[in-house]
Amino acid sequence: LELLRELRTPDAVAYSAAVSACGKGRQVQMALSLLHEMPAIQLAPNEITYSAAISACAQGGQWQRAEALLRVMPAEGLFANEIAFNAALHACEKGGAWEIALSLLAEM
Repeated sequence: LELLRELRTPDAVAYSAAVSACGKGRQVQMALSLLHEMPAIQLAPNEITYSAAISACAQGGQWQRAEALLRVMPAEGLFANEIAFNAALHACEKGGAWEIALSLLAEM
């Protein structure tokens, strides 16, 4: 994150990488903060950023947040692709939310 802050003009790629790194470190709140910070600095999160945030939620055992992020993607003009769905399914699996997982599978 320190490197992200040192960049003169961070872009969506840098933010997506930072969100992904937070997820791998189980820093869900930080990952979500980065995602929500992007519009404030005139950056639009993309499918990769959202997928990384959904994966971070899965790593942190927060299936409800993962599903909520997946659901907001179309409203943001983004296509919820297989990567995003798989990350949300993983979150549901970790949280024992099998009914939600089945509904996600039906939507794919």
